[in-house]
Amino acid sequence: MYHYNENDRADLQARRQIFQHQLQRYLDGKISDEEFRPIRLRQGLYLQRHAPMLRVAVPYGMLSSSQLRALARIARQFDQGFCHISTRQNVQFNWIAMEDIAEVLGMLAEVDMHSVQTSGDCIRNITSDAFAGVAQDELIDPRPYCELIRQWSIGHPEFAYLPRKFKIAITGAKTDRAMLQAHDIGLRVQQHSQLGKGFEVIVGGGLGRTPVIGSTLALFVPEREILAYLTAIIRVYNLHGRRDNKYKARIKILVKSIGIQAFKKQVDEEFKHTQEEVSFLSPSRIDSIATHFLPPPYEQLDSSYADLFLITLKRKNPSFSRWLKQNTHVHKIGGYRSVTLSLKSPNNAPGDVSTDQLLAIATLADQYSFGVVRSTHEQNLVLADVRETDLYALWKHLIQKDLAAPTIGTIHDIICCPGLDYCSLANTQSIPLAQAIQTRFENLDYVYDIGDLSFNISGCMNACAHHHLANIGILGVLKKGAPYFQITLGGRKGNESTLGKILGPSVAEHDVPNAIENIIQTYLSRRQEDERFIDTYLRVGINPFKEAVYGHAN
Repeated sequence: MYHYNENDRADLQARRQIFQHQLQRYLDGKISDEEFRPIRLRQGLYLQRHAPMLRVAVPYGMLSSSQLRALARIARQFDQGFCHISTRQNVQFNWIAMEDIAEVLGMLAEVDMHSVQTSGDCIRNITSDAFAGVAQDELIDPRPYCELIRQWSIGHPEFAYLPRKFKIAITGAKTDRAMLQAHDIGLRVQQHSQLGKGFEVIVGGGLGRTPVIGSTLALFVPEREILAYLTAIIRVYNLHGRRDNKYKARIKILVKSIGIQAFKKQVDEEFKHTQEEVSFLSPSRIDSIATHFLPPPYEQLDSSYADLFLITLKRKNPSFSRWLKQNTHVHKIGGYRSVTLSLKSPNNAPGDVSTDQLLAIATLADQYSFGVVRSTHEQNLVLADVRETDLYALWKHLIQKDLAAPTIGTIHDIICCPGLDYCSLANTQSIPLAQAIQTRFENLDYVYDIGDLSFNISGCMNACAHHHLANIGILGVLKKGAPYFQITLGGRKGNESTLGKILGPSVAEHDVPNAIENIIQTYLSRRQEDERFIDTYLRVGINPFKEAVYGHAN
């Protein structure tokens, strides 16, 4: 992973000192709430229902064991003993007192972490595939480009006050695990037979109040031109994006209103001028960043021995066999696997991880995965480089820390925003509903029979849990002050992202588990052999599910 140099640390220190000065002025009553608002938001500091929420940047999901230990110390000393993994791969603290923020930022800086540009109308945290660098289907490791774009975007003077927040995601794999089509800009790294490395560029995606699937703007932008091309895109948006209405200020609204071809024409024209002002990426610059992402010292392992070893253990222990199937993933290096640590235990809110768990994960990362952990869009954590012969021992450790729920990719692996328990923007609670669904489907044999299914819950239209892209999505709404939930079906993310369709009228909170049970029963009764929920839905349509929930199709 990328390691800061002295220039990086000096820049971070300067930014931190400036913010701390403004924070102290605010605490002393010298600037108002309204004056402090853009300052704190740029620093990832929100005023939530009960206490300030601090969002810590985790660029493209990479965390070292030392950084995990620092997060654990902050959670223990300044929060309530836990932190939260967001769907943007960041870490959030929900209970830090305003008076302690400066000290917390100092603790983060000691391990090269910060909260800069995790909020505000600027370019936010750059995200990627949680399996970048190790995925078997990966063509090019996207992480060096993530880092290049991160460095370019942090503190960019021209893009400090965009019409609205701006999000960029990058992948280099055949399968899109970074949700490119749901971002303001999505980049797919590719190799052209004559032109070399470059990027497919997708623009105008986004969820929230007006969900839109992004469109391809350019099939191939050469590697050396990508920062100049990004500059051209964001300049056009910065100039023409609406500032009179925050709900219509995103780039997706601009692209949709004028059309992708008209937008492309403006970008291409701006790019002609941008080439003169923005220096192209030099090979030496790219190579310099790439040295931070060299493969770790993998051993040459006997895959056949590891296979026999695992077969024997699976026969002896069905629980281990279930976990191995659900929570481990094929690695590009023989004899290794990637392991997803489930943060979806029914005992905790989805995505929450405790101080004790953080410390344990740091130790396990050092012992089994070269001291590195990744955060995921699904609110879990990943140890990317585990020897197959170590999987059983790792599993035993994870069981002790309640991190081994063998339910990744199932109806138990619910993506869930903090909801009204913490967020001042939310309409409804999300966490209790997620726990109620897990309780309704507590029989694991039933869960495995249901199979591959994505289930997301958002507490408001901001769609922080990406419910639009879930096979089953739930959105919290209010009816005469009472919590109700709108159900969507048929969403999916990946190479062909699709927005879910609203099933029908919103459902009262206490009726949601029954509605979900009826939806699942309809799927099980109509599916063909080995057919996933999304495939059955696409084949039979929405009407059978409407009838199951409402008693009629219209």
